[in-house]
Amino acid sequence: MSFSYFWSIDQKATLSAIPKEIALLLFPIAFMFNKRFSLDQIEKIKKIYGYSMIALTVIFLVRAIVRYLILKDTRVFFYHGENDLDYGLVPKLLNAIHVSVFVAMGFFYFISKEIKSNSDYFASALLFGFILLLSSKNIILVVIVLSLLYFFYFSKSSHKLRLRNLIVFGILIVVVFSFGRIKNRFLSEFQANTSKSLSTNVIEGVPDGVHYVSIKEAWSNEIFTPNDYFPGTAFRVYQFRIFTELFSENNVFFTGFGLNASYPKIEEKASQYNLYQGNGGNNGYQNKNFHNQYIQNFAELGIFGVLVLALMLIANLKNALKTKDFVHFAFAILMISLFLTETFLWRQRGVVFFTLFYCLLNANFSQRKIIIE
Repeated sequence: MSFSYFWSIDQKATLSAIPKEIALLLFPIAFMFNKRFSLDQIEKIKKIYGYSMIALTVIFLVRAIVRYLILKDTRVFFYHGENDLDYGLVPKLLNAIHVSVFVAMGFFYFISKEIKSNSDYFASALLFGFILLLSSKNIILVVIVLSLLYFFYFSKSSHKLRLRNLIVFGILIVVVFSFGRIKNRFLSEFQANTSKSLSTNVIEGVPDGVHYVSIKEAWSNEIFTPNDYFPGTAFRVYQFRIFTELFSENNVFFTGFGLNASYPKIEEKASQYNLYQGNGGNNGYQNKNFHNQYIQNFAELGIFGVLVLALMLIANLKNALKTKDFVHFAFAILMISLFLTETFLWRQRGVVFFTLFYCLLNANFSQRKIIIE
């Protein structure tokens, strides 16, 4: 990221972005020189984190109840608003998807406890309910799948019936994806002009009477109009499309455009395709990044930038499977799936969260592996 300053097409933007990414350097150095945590200390840290998420959940639920009594609008219980003063369960500045990720890690701690008390079951239900209210389809789906994996494979009771559980889990997956309605839902998402999306819309407050762009149109239309609005999935397809075009038009395969320096190119494409660029207080599409961490790394840091990220995620998942630590495994899968729809590491809270959990769960890997074996 720092080296990309020397070839960045927007050196000012790159230089200003480096400080918020500094956690990627400082936290690993701190873990290198710090005395290694014992297994008990790691479990205590997970416990403190889990109860911290309970506190966060309660605060925002109380906030929502108070706002409902004042505003009489149920929107205060869901997602985030268009701005920090608008309706929404959490402020837009925090981002409902990011909060979902933070809360999900607390949820995984509670469901993975071998001996659960009534308060643990209540905590799990509370955190899961809060994730549902935050309304991030991607996170909800991943949390449900990981929960099923835990009960069918990781839990202590599943060990006695592992083969049966694997068969049942496999049948459930086949049955779910065999339903014609689900198949039609994906086909509809690909071809139909609908406001519904598999991922979150990038612009809130869409007015009535607009044309919703389908995935097919997002990939193939030669021109759009300011009346065309992109559901979340269609917009991500459009972003992947312009990413491929930018790489074919610019010789940046090995270098990328530079950290945080792809925005001018994204704006050029928005003008070329005549995308809605906002008016008054409404945001347009020209200032939105790629909404995909892998593509963002590739576009701004080149092939080596995306390979480093991929190797980190592969090593993380490999270590999680060897230690059989469900929280570690859940973190690995959650990050891999999250990076498909969010540029999580391009936000300071995202890079701090990712780096701290990555170091905590991997820095003591060899010690944890020996003890488990």
